[in-house]
Amino acid sequence: MLQPYRDRFNAQFTSAGYEDLLAQLNRRTRTTIDFRVAETPCFFPSSLMQELAQTGAQLTHQLLDNPAYLQASEQCVPAQYRMPNQNPQPNFMTVDFGLTRNPDGTLSPKLVELQAFPSIYGYQDILSRQYLATYNLDPALTWHLGGLNEQTYWQLLSKIILNHHASENVVLLEIDPDHQKTLPDFHIYEDKLGIATVDITTLIKRGNRLFYHRNGRDIPIHRIYNRAIVDELERKQISLPFDYRDDLQVEWAGHPNWYFRISKFSLPYLDHPSVPKAVFLNDWDARRTSAGLPLDLPEDRQKLLLKPLYSFAGKGIQFAPTDDDLNAIAPDQRHLYLLQQRIAFEPVIQTPHGPTQAEIRIMYLWPDGEALQPAIALVRLGRGLMMGVDHNRNQLWVGSSAALCPPV
Repeated sequence: MLQPYRDRFNAQFTSAGYEDLLAQLNRRTRTTIDFRVAETPCFFPSSLMQELAQTGAQLTHQLLDNPAYLQASEQCVPAQYRMPNQNPQPNFMTVDFGLTRNPDGTLSPKLVELQAFPSIYGYQDILSRQYLATYNLDPALTWHLGGLNEQTYWQLLSKIILNHHASENVVLLEIDPDHQKTLPDFHIYEDKLGIATVDITTLIKRGNRLFYHRNGRDIPIHRIYNRAIVDELERKQISLPFDYRDDLQVEWAGHPNWYFRISKFSLPYLDHPSVPKAVFLNDWDARRTSAGLPLDLPEDRQKLLLKPLYSFAGKGIQFAPTDDDLNAIAPDQRHLYLLQQRIAFEPVIQTPHGPTQAEIRIMYLWPDGEALQPAIALVRLGRGLMMGVDHNRNQLWVGSSAALCPPV
């Protein structure tokens, strides 16, 4: 989008440079990255990134400052996963936007979804820096938000993850972490913060304390950087050595309840020009044209998405759902699905393989008792219906990318 950076990058790009980018990322993350990394970073005006960061913060506060929403979202946490000792705000927020073209030719952001769950904060910082280093880009370009730089970014991230505890007493908790695509991200925290990555199934519970085993020792856990997703636990029918309802003597960086409380569930409660119309499937049953969604004509269905509320990486999303699709969902499950207006995103990134869409994720850090802080952005490039890196494997100049901005 931003000239002359875009045209200059495209003209100077070489396949050898891209191969070096991948090699350096694999080296820095001590693994082989198992998702597609885009050949190019994205060059965005600082004004756009500031607008997205401000909009995401407005949407977050619209929810957290609404007592009615907080009461409703508390009830959406499944009873078997309702954990005590929840902090008053999520430590991590991510808000995804696409860009649409207005009749006057200008661009406007549209919300895709928001989630109070950690994204790949470690890897994204490394990826952004590596784009600059490998391609010898302008060193004045920045990828942090809200006035942060590399040093203050990691200070803030460390403050939230460690919370002044010794590194050996803080763990990153995941399901079978060695086989997760986000393993490169885990390795960055291990190297930067000195914490261990632990499989949730291997935890040891004694009374109300949790331990992990390393080098012949059972080490007490004081704080958990939580990356385990409940829907994966359910899908894989994993048995845990503790119960989410236990009153455990442990702190959570990213309390598990917030995964449910700020999610796709939030969309019908938001009122903002950037938010597409959305309605719970069970509410649509009662009103048929609820929330301004036209659903009765076949051509209207092309403008809709059907989304499960609690899935990750685009799993379960259906485009243009038919009556059969909707009727296949059991009555007692319909409140767990969302019908949403589908937005046509503008392909704004010019590449040698044609214009490409960019989905921009603003990633926030929120220390307990402090202000919500925009920290970094993640970009996913794609030319298909789905923007996730898993859905763009057989194309070029798509995948995981970064947002680089000139200094203000």
